[in-house]
Amino acid sequence: MSLPTKAASGGELSNQQQLEQYGYKQELKRSVSTVDLLIYGLIFMVPIAPWAIFGTVYNASSGMVPLVYLVGLVAMIFTALAYAQMAKSIPLAGSVFSYVGRGIHPVAGFFAGWAILLDYLLVPTLLYVFAAESMIGIFPGTARWMWALIFVAINTAVNLLGISSIKLMNRVFLAIEVVFIVIFVIIAVTALNGGTIPGAEFTTDPIWDSSKVTAPLIASALSIAVLSFLGFDGISTLSEESTGKRGGAGKAMIIALFIVAFCFILQTWLASALAGGRDSFPEGEAGNAFFDLVREASNSGWATAFFVVNVLAVGIANAMAAQAATSRLLFSMSRDKQLPAFLSKINTRQVPQAAILVVSALSAVLVLFFVGQIDVIASLVNFGALFGFMLLHVSVVVHYVVKKKSRNWLLHLVVPVVGFLIIGYVLVNAAPEAKIGGVIWLALGAGVFLYYRSRGGAAPTLGQGADDPAVTSVPAADSERRDA
Repeated sequence: MSLPTKAASGGELSNQQQLEQYGYKQELKRSVSTVDLLIYGLIFMVPIAPWAIFGTVYNASSGMVPLVYLVGLVAMIFTALAYAQMAKSIPLAGSVFSYVGRGIHPVAGFFAGWAILLDYLLVPTLLYVFAAESMIGIFPGTARWMWALIFVAINTAVNLLGISSIKLMNRVFLAIEVVFIVIFVIIAVTALNGGTIPGAEFTTDPIWDSSKVTAPLIASALSIAVLSFLGFDGISTLSEESTGKRGGAGKAMIIALFIVAFCFILQTWLASALAGGRDSFPEGEAGNAFFDLVREASNSGWATAFFVVNVLAVGIANAMAAQAATSRLLFSMSRDKQLPAFLSKINTRQVPQAAILVVSALSAVLVLFFVGQIDVIASLVNFGALFGFMLLHVSVVVHYVVKKKSRNWLLHLVVPVVGFLIIGYVLVNAAPEAKIGGVIWLALGAGVFLYYRSRGGAAPTLGQGADDPAVTSVPAADSERRDA
């Protein structure tokens, strides 16, 4: 017997039924709750991310670091809402590849997926290189490449063990990060109340100082802030492993964004207060400014502990989440015959083993090439994410307003248009090397596109969504198998 649709039965389709409506079978393990998605998103964005870049952002924002992150929250909420709308309608792994491919056209989906693949492939490399640089500070004289490869090996092992191992590691690392955020709050409040650092006091100037706030400053802050929140979109890559209700991934993205923004703003407000109103940090000290402030407010022991936690959070927790997201994107594109078929192979633990190993191998090679070139990798990562986000916003309008005739003008027109303009502004003002590298990457993608099109795979006929009225039942064979 065939299963009834939502309209016929009056109930929601199960996660598996939704997936089958698109012509796919359940291959990835469904064991990720909405809470797990939230934790995953938090780990991907790193609640303690401002530690490593506090001094740099402080100098660029005239001391108003919390304002930078507040601007970032306002800017990125439009993209998060766009993701939430598409995740609710198209509950598939693949992030913007799936959303744009089904929201606009499969060809547009390929280039959206290819663009954000630049982000996802290079993010692990960026994190490994950054963590390796930091390890040199702890163990002077050791080789950067050695530390990078150690981090690659650890994260590969955890990813291959399955989604349950990733969930456990995410919970452990998030707990550690939250504990250290609380410790920092205690250290900062104690130091500010006790006058430990001369000139340091509670003040709202870091959040808003009318004498310093200018249009160019806000514009500069926008570019810094938007890039600081990259990662929440990774939640969408686990949609086919979610056990929650439809739209759970979208809700997790929005909640994660607000929680991380709160953590960013709280920590940078206290750190800015500890800075004692100084104009800027010397160039040679900006990189470790946060840890130096912890040392001044407490002692060198705590400063070292904070430094170690930061390295582990970036090199293991964040990179592990990034590797998981990248492997799911490769899996999704391969399944739709956009990339080599072997990348969609699943192992006995129900994870895309081949994709995970490919990401690991690429990371291992790239870290050897990019060691010491953090700025170059970061600029390329940013291009891929921003280009993909722009196409995502277009897909919301096309999917809902054009195809489904939605009259929800706020969520389906105003939000994506504003989001498109914000992301477009940041992309236009990106570093020249980012735009040059991004265009080269897209040109390479065009070659891949033409290759697979010549084999009949670059523009597949995609299945219809579970909310499409034309869909009336799931495959009978699968229905009978479940009934049995």
